[in-house]
Amino acid sequence: MTTHPLLVRPGRPLSQAEFARCSGVHPEHLHRLFALGLLRATPDTDGRLSVPAGELAAVRRIERLRSGLPVNYAALGLIVELLDRIGRLETALRTQRAAHDTTRGWIS
Repeated sequence: MTTHPLLVRPGRPLSQAEFARCSGVHPEHLHRLFALGLLRATPDTDGRLSVPAGELAAVRRIERLRSGLPVNYAALGLIVELLDRIGRLETALRTQRAAHDTTRGWIS
């Protein structure tokens, strides 16, 4: 499948078919990722899955990690969770350092 990330309007939820087309991931494989909780989706008013456009980055990350690491999807969920936590901790540390440097009159 061909991916078309530039054709997605930010903030607009995508149908499962649109998401599959934009991500280049087969719909059955996406269903597995939704079932495992690796991707977020909510039913729309007709009961069809609606996926936030921001999940395109998440599915690309998941597929990149899966192809590079010899782990199953359950372990991949833990890896993604830990990477997200590391990212939040690094952001907090940078913020804390910047605040500390500002109070001491330093610019970093």
